[in-house]
Amino acid sequence: MKFVLIWPGKTKEGFIKSGIEKYIKYMRPMAKVEVVEIKEAKGAGGKALDEEGRRILEQAEKGAHGAGQGYVLLDERGKQMSSPEFARFIETSGGGRFVIGGAFGVSGEVREKAAIMLSLSKMTLPHELARVFLLEQIYRGLSIIGGKGYHHA
Repeated sequence: MKFVLIWPGKTKEGFIKSGIEKYIKYMRPMAKVEVVEIKEAKGAGGKALDEEGRRILEQAEKGAHGAGQGYVLLDERGKQMSSPEFARFIETSGGGRFVIGGAFGVSGEVREKAAIMLSLSKMTLPHELARVFLLEQIYRGLSIIGGKGYHHA
């Protein structure tokens, strides 16, 4: 399985960087993980989101090989899944490309072109923290698939 995680900007918070590194290390025996940090656009307006959106789409659409092979957008308006449901999702898809927007979200075009939108929570999460949350859930899903004892439900 292979996962490509795409997000704007470098992770600035040290504790978040540590969390990202931790879960990527945990996943390495079970899957390939690639993080693509695109250049963050300056500003909060539509022009900045559109600029960032073009960069996101450039990376997100690289791995699309035919119908149903698009990217997953993490968005507060997306579908929510339990951890076992998410495990089945990543098992069925064989991994995937996941996009997390920046502090101001993503452009309408990025939202429209997503194969599926998933929500990590009904609560708003800081975009950097969402990175760790997603990686932990992918690791949890891989553990569920592999019958490891990480998930207790």
